[in-house]
Amino acid sequence: MDIWSWMCDLPNSADWPDSNSPLTFQLTPSQHDEKSILLKAERTSGSNTETLVTFSICLQGFNNSNSQYKTTLWVSDTCSLSSSNKPFLPLLMQLLQEIISRSPIAYNSTCPRSQFPKLKPEPISWIIDSHSPESFSSFFNLVFLCRLFWLCVCDSHFEVGELYFNTLLAPNFNLLSCGHVVRNFLISMGIDAELCFMRTIGYMVAKWLMLRNMGVGLQLLTPLQSYGFSYAMESHGFWILKGFAPILSMTPTRFDKKLGQGRVLEAKESVLRYVLAHQQLEAVIQLEYSVCFYDNFIQVNARVENLRFHVVKLGFNNNDDGEYTNETYFPSRIRVWVGPEVGAAYVAGLSLSRSTENPDKEMENQKVVKGNFGKTKAPVLKAKTRTSVRTMTRNWRWEQDVDGNAVIFEAILHDDVNGSEVATWKPTSGGNPKNGLKKRYTGGSRVFNKTGGLVLAGDEYGEWVSWRVSKEMEGSVLKWRLGGKVWLSYFPNDVKSNYFETRCVDWCQEVDLPLIQGKQI
Repeated sequence: MDIWSWMCDLPNSADWPDSNSPLTFQLTPSQHDEKSILLKAERTSGSNTETLVTFSICLQGFNNSNSQYKTTLWVSDTCSLSSSNKPFLPLLMQLLQEIISRSPIAYNSTCPRSQFPKLKPEPISWIIDSHSPESFSSFFNLVFLCRLFWLCVCDSHFEVGELYFNTLLAPNFNLLSCGHVVRNFLISMGIDAELCFMRTIGYMVAKWLMLRNMGVGLQLLTPLQSYGFSYAMESHGFWILKGFAPILSMTPTRFDKKLGQGRVLEAKESVLRYVLAHQQLEAVIQLEYSVCFYDNFIQVNARVENLRFHVVKLGFNNNDDGEYTNETYFPSRIRVWVGPEVGAAYVAGLSLSRSTENPDKEMENQKVVKGNFGKTKAPVLKAKTRTSVRTMTRNWRWEQDVDGNAVIFEAILHDDVNGSEVATWKPTSGGNPKNGLKKRYTGGSRVFNKTGGLVLAGDEYGEWVSWRVSKEMEGSVLKWRLGGKVWLSYFPNDVKSNYFETRCVDWCQEVDLPLIQGKQI
């Protein structure tokens, strides 16, 4: 599917067919039953020197009585092919604005769709100018694929949605590989547009993987892989990695194996599974770094400044889950690493700031002696000794480790009574970590915030680690690796169910490290 190239090759005013008949691009491959989804370009009224065109999406062959019957789903605003050096900028802005206006909303969002402002043309124009036609073509096709999703799956007959999933979404989901264009787009548009765009993609992936898991034929079209997305950047003394992963795209690590043995789901458990499938992990890994210059070496310092993990519901109504409103996955293990590129020989030393935890125990001994002195045949003397132990317990255990020259920061949620790690727990292990984490979003001693998210800031784990870099690298901009791996677990919160599961996703990106004096904070 290369819509952008087809649009760029549309004829100008002099070469347009005399009949002004629409030019057609067939979005779906030819089918034996002749059902197809079409994109039409139709010239509208205009002068001889100006070509005004509107685009429309049409369905053909979905009327049983007439295989040539066409239904129009969508019509674009008018584009001028001759009066601008970016004739399709208005079309791209229209597609993005309509995608954002239809995007799923998170529970208690502070940015409802009704208050989202209109997009500004400058960032989008910059995206067109700053990328090669091949790279931008993939991005435009991805945007068009998102717009088609709402039209074909949500606004049309189920046969249209089936054709969309089988012939459009499945074969073309490699469009997400244009990651650098998507990255630049998300950064230039701001966080609010970023969330709307990525939640639309997450919703698409969730619906697609649900159909795949149900066994409707999509297994043969696409290999099983992770469809999470991440990007990283360096900004104002921060290294920032942002990651998005629909729940069903994450790799299962602990789950009820009876499901794979033909166990029939009860109705309530099926509803629960359906609710959990419409959730997405949104992560922000933010490290602060600094660079110090000495006579014989350069010292690079880094520390965890903010780790934020939220599991959002990809829905359209805050109350659409009923009794399952508080049923969400939660972070149970977090692994963040940062360090130079693989094979780098310019790092001479690495220093950590935290020893392997060796917790202290406070011992308290108390001795009580009781005696009875009197005129008795045998002396009476009683002694009693009491010993008590007091320890400090926390829900999260922080650790540091290394892998080559990369530093690993790890946080593990565990049961503060029996020590069980939540991410690796399964019924055969015995026990029930933290009482199954029931009512985990309420009460003063809850592990997560009210919306089910988790924030780990510098006050929790802000120790610095450092690398010593060769003085010869001064003046260069190095590429360092920044990655994260997140485990999400589910145990029933308010409902009665035996269902449990843990999934994980990992990301790795490159960030800039400028070794230029005066460029660091």
